Amino acid sequence: MERVIVVDMTNYLLTNKLLNPSQHGLLSKRFTLTNLIESVNNWTVSIKNKVHNRVAYIDFPHAFDSVSHAKLLYKLKSCGIDGVLLD
Repeated sequence: MERVIVVDMTNYLLTNKLLNPSQHGLLSKRFTLTNLIESVNNWTVSIKNKVHNRVAYIDFPHAFDSVSHAKLLYKLKSCGIDGVLLD
């Protein structure tokens, strides 16, 4: 059941352009490697154009264990994801 919900929710978010194009996590054919390749490409272009960048990669272990469920449900509802799960 969880997989069905994830697939439906991902399709909804992609169809309605609610995900940032830079999003790599939890999307098919997008991995840490593709994120790094895209980042290195962007940095290379910036260096070539003499644009300064600051980069910070942060790994939040168990990040979803500390998410406020009420705030998450509110955010999902504001994106148009509403239904039995939010009641």
